[in-house]
Amino acid sequence: MLDYSQQDLEALGADITTREIYQQPQVWQQAFANYQKKKEQIEQFLVAISSQARPVRVIFTGAGTSAYVGDTLLPHLREVSQDQPWDFYSVATTDILARPLTYLKREITTILVSFARSGNSPESVACVDLAKQLVDNLYQITITCAEQGQLALQARGDERNLLLLQPAASNDAGFAMTSSFSSMLLTALLVFDPADLSVKTDKFTGLLKLTTAVFDGLDQLASLLQKDFKRVIYLGAGPFFGLAHEAQLKVLELTAGQIATMYESPLGFRHGPKSLVDSDSLVIVFGSSNPYTKLYDLDLVRELAGDGIARGLVLATQTKEDLEQVDQLVLGGQPTDDIYLAFPYLVYAQLLALLTAIKLGNRPDTPSPTGTVNRVVQGVLVHPFEP
Repeated sequence: MLDYSQQDLEALGADITTREIYQQPQVWQQAFANYQKKKEQIEQFLVAISSQARPVRVIFTGAGTSAYVGDTLLPHLREVSQDQPWDFYSVATTDILARPLTYLKREITTILVSFARSGNSPESVACVDLAKQLVDNLYQITITCAEQGQLALQARGDERNLLLLQPAASNDAGFAMTSSFSSMLLTALLVFDPADLSVKTDKFTGLLKLTTAVFDGLDQLASLLQKDFKRVIYLGAGPFFGLAHEAQLKVLELTAGQIATMYESPLGFRHGPKSLVDSDSLVIVFGSSNPYTKLYDLDLVRELAGDGIARGLVLATQTKEDLEQVDQLVLGGQPTDDIYLAFPYLVYAQLLALLTAIKLGNRPDTPSPTGTVNRVVQGVLVHPFEP
């Protein structure tokens, strides 16, 4: 990576996270192959549920980064699945645990789709227990990276719980979730997107090429890092709103809070959050491929460029735009849906967070010097729930 040798990365405490970011195209290819092997089983599982009830509530859930998988996926699936039997929601386990009756309805047939790297987060395990307690006709899909995690172990032998294990390499050993997030996102997209396999295959091939463009364009990212910024703001609409949430968290985690972060939608940004922009700010806009949405992205980028306040302004896009005073991450390639653009955009954000942490002298593999923030959350007391 750039001019860092393996020895350099080990000394900087960054070798694990670097490896796990770079391995993602290989992990994705294995995840895609796993989906193809299980495609018939997945379809039979879903058809059996939809033949009993319509609509079926599908709740994507997880904690922290795992919750943002569903947040990123939800807008796309709601847009393309209008004739399908699924009523999609994305609700963090932390929200379900605090107010279970808001989301879990006894009389509504529900599929709880749990995303988890380790499968051992107390909120994730507790939400499964609550769903079993509160929903009469409950099914589950468990998408996890840890074969021996609690969620995976509970799913085995349960005919109402479809276990979709991710490639072993996706069980990130580093503090921050990188390939675990993207692998679970890809698998859930393949499971619920109603497109034909041939269409999915073409789009998957395209996202691999776009991601290669990100890895090949590190010089542009290195130039950006020369700017002395203390705040990073990510903006995105549709799937990119959830992705912006994940992107800002990576910076916050890997720098141990030395960089202040925010996420918003481009249109929502004007309604107060824009107050955060100062001369120490880096603003990154995940540009949409949707022609209508793109108009609003470009309006805000031009406005921010005209303000001339931010230290740096980046627009991620597939085609170069006629803009002044704006750095552009131009991926090129064939036009594709935003949900597939999310993968190269994600890698860009991960690399930015990694290199920013290194620049600040923080150790990305173990970024919390106090130990108060952990790879698997600690300190959660799960209280019994009596409806």
